[in-house]
Amino acid sequence: MLKPIASILTMLTVLMIAGCTAKKTVDQSEIDGLAREIRNLGPEVDPGEAERAARIAFDYSSQLAQEYEITDPPLVHNYKVNNGFRQRGLCVHWAEDIEKRLKQENFRTLTLHRAIAPPENLFRVDHSTTIISRRGDTFYDGIVLDPWRYGGVLYWSPTLADSRYKWRPQIEVLEEKYKSRQATREAAINL
Repeated sequence: MLKPIASILTMLTVLMIAGCTAKKTVDQSEIDGLAREIRNLGPEVDPGEAERAARIAFDYSSQLAQEYEITDPPLVHNYKVNNGFRQRGLCVHWAEDIEKRLKQENFRTLTLHRAIAPPENLFRVDHSTTIISRRGDTFYDGIVLDPWRYGGVLYWSPTLADSRYKWRPQIEVLEEKYKSRQATREAAINL
């Protein structure tokens, strides 16, 4: 009996150490780096929009971390949300809120996409994010904006360069889940 409990405690300790949220202030060079990457999506991208998107992505991630009361690594915070100790802070909340805030800017040269990485991890959970791209491009050509991954510290990367997750269009993943649930229901009825 003690062995499984010790294993669980060890796993939780590793998760907490590996995923500790880093309270840090964002410096201008980080914003400039993301703005440069957004501008590099193509010559049609307005430099002012790229700068605004980068600044908002960093600043709003920090604001949401305070609003969500992030004090733990992401998976621990997820536990708190799922058990009623916190209201928001799941990856889907981060993705919804970042997308909503960036959409307020009415970008002319940039587009926002929602993406899901289906479960390929120990915990078998989906991961949601927002991706920004040049208008007319797919999210595969864009940049992942993921504030959940490091507990409010924005992670960003070209979509295809994100080695941790295999992003797919949100609608595609949700349709597959719906069809799978329908097939399961039909199989249960036919038993």
